[in-house]
Amino acid sequence: MSDEKPPQLVDYFVVAGLAEASRALEEEQQPRPARPGEPITDVAVIIRSQGEEVPQGFTCIETSTSGHPVDLNAGLLNNPQMFLCYKRGRDKPPLIELGVHYEGKDRPKPGYQILDTTPYSRSANLASGSPGHQRTFLTFRRAAEPPGHHTLGVTDICLVMPSKGESTPHTFCRVDKNLNTSMWGPALFLCYKIAVAKDNTLVYEAGLLSRYPEQDSESFPLPESVPVFCLPMGATIESWPVGTKYPLPVFSTFVLTGASGDKVYGAAIQFHEAFPRERLSEAQALRLGLLSVVDRRPVPGRSLHTRKSICVLSHWPFFEVFRKFLMFIYRYSISGPHVLPLETHISHFMHNVPFPSPQRPRILVQMSPYDSLLLCRPVSSPLPLSGASFLTLLQNLGPDNAVALLVAVLTEQKLLIHSLRPDVLTSVGEALVAMIFPLRWQCPYIPLCPLALADVLCAPVPFIVGIHSSYFDLYEPPRDVIFVDLDTNTIFQSEERKLLSPRALPRRPCKVLLASLHSLSQQLDELLSAPGEEEPPELVLSDAEAAGARRAQLELEARAAFLRFMACALRGYRSFLRPIAPAPAPAGRDAGSLFALQGFLRSRERAYQRFYGQLLRTQLFTQFIEDCSFASDREPCLEFFDTCVDKVQVDLEKPEDTPLMELDDPRGGEHTVFITPPEQPAGPDGAEPPARYRYDGFPTLRPELLEPPRDPLLAQLCQARSSAPSSPAPRRTKQEMKVAQRVAQKSSAVPELWARCLLGHCYGLWFLYLPAHVRAAPAKLRALQLAYDVLRKMEQHKVVLPDEVCYRILMQLCGQYGEPVLSVRVLLEMKRAGIVPNTVTYGYYNKAVLESKWPAGTQGGRLRWAKLRNVVLGAAQFRQPLRQRQRRGANRDPRGERAPPAPRPPLQRQTTWAGRSLRDAAPRLVKSGSLSFPAEGAARESPRFLGTPTPPPPPPQPRGPPGSTDGSLSDIGTDDSGGDEGPAGGPGGSPGDVPGDGPRGSPGRSPGDAPGGSPGGGPGPGAATPRRGLAAKLQQLLSPGKRPPARPAEPPRDLGARRGSEPREAEPPSRRSPAESLLRPRERPESTASESSVSLGSELDLSDASGGSGGTPKPTEPPADGAAGTEPPALEVLLSSCSRCPGCAALVFDEELMAGWTSDDSNLNTCCPFCSRSFVPFLSIEIRDFRRAPSPPGPGPVPPSPQGPVLSDRRRCLELDGTPELCNGCAEPPAPGRRERVAFAYVSPLVLRKELESLLENEGAELLARPELVDSHPIIFWNLVWYFQRLALPSNLPLLLLGSQHAPRRPQPPEPGRVRVRLLWDVLSADPESCPPLYVLWRMHSNVPPRLQPWAPPAPPLSLPLLEALLAHVGLNEVHKAIALLLETPTAPGAPRAPHRSIYRELLFLTLAALGREHTDIAAFDRRYRAALGRLSGALGRDELRRRRAQPPSAKASDCRRTFGAPPEC
Repeated sequence: MSDEKPPQLVDYFVVAGLAEASRALEEEQQPRPARPGEPITDVAVIIRSQGEEVPQGFTCIETSTSGHPVDLNAGLLNNPQMFLCYKRGRDKPPLIELGVHYEGKDRPKPGYQILDTTPYSRSANLASGSPGHQRTFLTFRRAAEPPGHHTLGVTDICLVMPSKGESTPHTFCRVDKNLNTSMWGPALFLCYKIAVAKDNTLVYEAGLLSRYPEQDSESFPLPESVPVFCLPMGATIESWPVGTKYPLPVFSTFVLTGASGDKVYGAAIQFHEAFPRERLSEAQALRLGLLSVVDRRPVPGRSLHTRKSICVLSHWPFFEVFRKFLMFIYRYSISGPHVLPLETHISHFMHNVPFPSPQRPRILVQMSPYDSLLLCRPVSSPLPLSGASFLTLLQNLGPDNAVALLVAVLTEQKLLIHSLRPDVLTSVGEALVAMIFPLRWQCPYIPLCPLALADVLCAPVPFIVGIHSSYFDLYEPPRDVIFVDLDTNTIFQSEERKLLSPRALPRRPCKVLLASLHSLSQQLDELLSAPGEEEPPELVLSDAEAAGARRAQLELEARAAFLRFMACALRGYRSFLRPIAPAPAPAGRDAGSLFALQGFLRSRERAYQRFYGQLLRTQLFTQFIEDCSFASDREPCLEFFDTCVDKVQVDLEKPEDTPLMELDDPRGGEHTVFITPPEQPAGPDGAEPPARYRYDGFPTLRPELLEPPRDPLLAQLCQARSSAPSSPAPRRTKQEMKVAQRVAQKSSAVPELWARCLLGHCYGLWFLYLPAHVRAAPAKLRALQLAYDVLRKMEQHKVVLPDEVCYRILMQLCGQYGEPVLSVRVLLEMKRAGIVPNTVTYGYYNKAVLESKWPAGTQGGRLRWAKLRNVVLGAAQFRQPLRQRQRRGANRDPRGERAPPAPRPPLQRQTTWAGRSLRDAAPRLVKSGSLSFPAEGAARESPRFLGTPTPPPPPPQPRGPPGSTDGSLSDIGTDDSGGDEGPAGGPGGSPGDVPGDGPRGSPGRSPGDAPGGSPGGGPGPGAATPRRGLAAKLQQLLSPGKRPPARPAEPPRDLGARRGSEPREAEPPSRRSPAESLLRPRERPESTASESSVSLGSELDLSDASGGSGGTPKPTEPPADGAAGTEPPALEVLLSSCSRCPGCAALVFDEELMAGWTSDDSNLNTCCPFCSRSFVPFLSIEIRDFRRAPSPPGPGPVPPSPQGPVLSDRRRCLELDGTPELCNGCAEPPAPGRRERVAFAYVSPLVLRKELESLLENEGAELLARPELVDSHPIIFWNLVWYFQRLALPSNLPLLLLGSQHAPRRPQPPEPGRVRVRLLWDVLSADPESCPPLYVLWRMHSNVPPRLQPWAPPAPPLSLPLLEALLAHVGLNEVHKAIALLLETPTAPGAPRAPHRSIYRELLFLTLAALGREHTDIAAFDRRYRAALGRLSGALGRDELRRRRAQPPSAKASDCRRTFGAPPEC
């Protein structure tokens, strides 16, 4: 995916014109009306009542368009009769505009001439017979000298009288000034038509003359219709008088729409060049006037010309850039000679001009020493890319007509736009289809229609077609079409097609739209009519840039005005969408089944029912509903529109203060890439080569002269990478990113919200990884059910998600693996959480539901077997009391006395989310209506909950219930209070790791200590087992296929000591004072569940199997066999986020790092809580390799049995119990064969998510399942491992280490590899020059080997009495004395420097090491510490306490620790 080509600026260069196979266009068409061959060059007014006659060559207008007699001065009977006359010809420049001038009221317009006299030198005042009335004269404006053959001019003049029912003819301009200014007589208006008057022309269909490249690209082949769009009015052969000036090239643009809806933009210029007379036939010469009709003699004084076009095709609407390039190529072809051929400049522009990227937003192309163009990066907008110009629409039609066209487009009318300026047609046509966003025009759309495709105007479907106005000189227009004349600013409606009035639109939104458009039109007029004063040359460029920026701002405001109207018109539409919940019917994609049409119509006001009724019946709205209901490429645009709907307020009479569109800076910077012209070849001896390329016309491109790219590396560097992600669901839309950024900015100021914001992004990271996890899972349904359980628990614990990506990914996976029912449950979970799915999520949901195979509605075999199973189980449950009664009767004593009743199993406490105990080994009933069976893997899975390791297996008991009086899962665990060692278990290990023996197992107790034991202390029939045995027994019951190892009871050598210090299990534990507990460092306290250490991140139990599909066990979990407790894993990874501030050398711990992060998703720094310096924290990683090196052949140790040791294997059982115990209740593993320590940046979840999304987009989601991720992207990998392990979320990421460079492969048969991950709160490595922390000293005095070695020898003041005094103060709630004692403890001279830890951290870790994690309420400790610090601040001062690093963590840090939970080990 990373090898995809970057976006290309230009795709094709095309030369079009008259080809050999071109066919004539005019001969096949219907007979056209006679069109004038010459323009009007003069007008005159004659007074017939005074004897004036029509001058020679003039034509008099005596009737109106409907045949009524017209007199310019018909106000009174005695007025002179005045008539208007005109003359055609080519002897002078034609007239291009007519007008009426009121003397004394109007100012003369510049360039206009006033017709004040008649040809007979009398006054041409049209109101001469009405004394007292203002004088009225005709005015005209003439084209500039010299006249050209294609000059626009007035070709027709007419007079209309509205009182007679006459209207302005089509394509005519009307002068809105009454010629009859008197009080009597009908109103009379002057109308004229502007066109190109030409004759002696042959029109042919344009053909392809040349192209580059010659081969079609796979992604975009050259369309065959491109030549006819380059020359929309055809390729012509024209006969001109000798000496006629060549017309200027005409620039035009067009749009080609593919079958998939993607647009290709074309820019072309049309020009004329000489045509050889030898290629004409006699018939063609006669029609062109080159031969006389009578004797076929050549007519002198005529020249022959043809029309050609050059064009570029691109997927980007850079029309102005393309115009400059094409004009340079045209001027290059008509000038010369040149050193370089024309093909060199074409290939240079296409290959070596890069597409602007965010890194290089400006590309300055120097085509020659005098020609250059600037290419800027397009504006980053959430709206679809378009070549629309709303300012051109307002400039040519005005605000009122623009709103009228909005109604026409929304109701799908036939619109024909025409103009004499072909470059305006595309801009206005694109604006018409863009103003109705989010609706998309579905009918034919041709903004510049060629003459060869004019048959589309007769189609019986709605269309938007733009055409050159000269079309009406050739053919009769259709009758059922609405004509939009851009040259005259008029809309012509036929009787068959009547538009809805703009009053049918919603009143307030329409009023705001009109007000905005009128304001923008006024600002545009002021911008265009700004006086061009003389300015210094250095200010010309800056003024041009300022004017361009002003136009861009007005363009944005105009587009936002139409966007606001559409948002108000469609407000609340999402509440009427109908999700597909049951199995879809064949007509599931029908708009009526996807949208409540009648409900939406009833929600609108009655006055606008007609407009909404027509809108709901259009293809526009039907396709819009389908786009909203199913996944499509328009999801980002529709999601942006939903945000606009939420912003607008319909009842307002003015636009909202918050802008709807927030565009990024299109330049992104001022960095400019300079592209030089093509290099000229060096001549002999370094002289300038001769100029030998000269062209008589535009040449046919020669392939041998087209050069390859000069510097392809530059183009690749300058161009932006564009690659589609493997799956669009994980990708956030731009609106979701902006909303998440705003939420993060607000949350950063509130401690609790900031912690929840980070937690939500952490879960978002796991769901981004979920597709790779499900793909690698052997049971897809179980993995999906696990993800659904995570969603449920997140909703229960009020986890604030920054977006809907989590739900969207799970919905897409449900559709991918054929689980539509689970997708429906995910949607219901969203609604239960109060989340309204946006367009993107809603589309993926309906796609998953519609395209997946639903279970059969009839009762299949599985359902019948489930019913039969329930009946059998129910019957067995009813027969059980009968059997018990029979058994009691059989056990009666012959003397009539009853036998003692068998002990009943204790009551079970509900410890799972399903409300049942995992201890219950009886099969549960299955709901008859469900098609799911209890997963066997769920029943075999070991009972555990997050943060608590799985206990080692106990010895199996042949009969009898467990003797524990409390069989809840709170008793199934190991004591994790105290030490930090123990790779075989402990809170630092993965939830599935099996720890060694701890005090929870009560190894010093004999079986006789338990209730029901034999009097002799030996194991009797009813002997109870220790709690460790209970846990293993439950594990054995839940894992029938794996037999756990047996663990014998420890010899009763310390039985008395144990009995004196440890209570019996049947008795409640005796309460000790805090001081008594703290002053016994070598005595382990009892384990009780700590309610204060529960966090949102750590209490989610992913092993819950109550949903019918149990959670997938982690790949890092060891198998439940005997080797799990004794043999180390293949790799063990220790992770610590504790970092040292480079400013004050203080240790900053995890929760303080989280609190110091910012809401900026590009900022890697955190803030030190002591010196407020910003620095980048690091994740310290230690990788331990426990894999055995290849040993020489010989007798070796007997491998352990896969079923573990049995009771008779005393040697192995003693080995299990003989391992030294550490504070965390886990055994020290064997020395690893290889250690490696690395460190990488520790980034916030916001930064990590942005980088992960970029990785998925550029390299695909498959990388997350390959070991290359570890080596190529280590920061992303290790941060993901840290967060997933921190929240106990399953992943396969640790297993990737086995294939990375951190675990070199051994030359031996592969072993079943396991990777254990441990999270540490404190630093990973000890500082040999500093004094050990207090909790390490406590462990040393407790004869517990420390995890970190070597430390420097402790200072003399740091002795055991000091530690016991500190603990006594903490235990007696005298924390202020402990703080004061630490502050007053002197440092001995020559002793190692004190550790860079705060006093709070020293006391907290010492308390945790002495009392144990389960017996320490960290929140209560924080409250006491803050209260104690408040007592000391009065005596020592806050500044002094801060300098001595005695301040507690901030509120934000405390909330982060409470939300995520503290790391398990110190």
